[in-house]
Amino acid sequence: MLTFAAAVFFLIITPGPGVLSTAGVGSGFGAAAGTRYVGGLFIGTNLVALAVVSGLAALLLADTRLRTALFVLSVAYLFYLATRIAFAGSNLAFIERQRPPGVLGGIALQAINPKAYAVNTTLFTGFSFLPQSLLAETALKFVIINAIWVPIHFLWLWAGIRLGQLDLPRRMHMAINGAMAVSMLLVVGLAVAAQVWG
Repeated sequence: MLTFAAAVFFLIITPGPGVLSTAGVGSGFGAAAGTRYVGGLFIGTNLVALAVVSGLAALLLADTRLRTALFVLSVAYLFYLATRIAFAGSNLAFIERQRPPGVLGGIALQAINPKAYAVNTTLFTGFSFLPQSLLAETALKFVIINAIWVPIHFLWLWAGIRLGQLDLPRRMHMAINGAMAVSMLLVVGLAVAAQVWG
């Protein structure tokens, strides 16, 4: 069980679309918007986990057309989110007036986030610690994953909020938001590379 918990920690804390966008929303839009967004990510990641556990994800992703469509949607949405984060601290009024991604934005990201499916598949199909009861093991895995997932995402949100609150010149805030957006785009690039050459 400790090995499983360690795997959860390292798989979730590593930069992916969820944690990077959480920090970006916190930096660009503040605590209230960030908390709503994390709430959406939480719902979304648990829906993805249920889809993986039930076999629904495997069934749907077996269709190459659907898998390709979801992949294109995921790349497009991550690119959109990266753009929103990059310009959250800019002087462009029409971008500043836009609402931050909320609960639905978080759910949408997880629904099309390749890392969410990969992590949940790895965690729920591996690391068996109660082979005599798959149901009890699955329930415990949900508890352990969420017990680690929630504080990690709020830590990333806090880091983003602190960056946004620092008394830095506007140019520096833009650079920080831009760096987070570029990091997200690198994740997108890795996903595209894995799809094309994987």
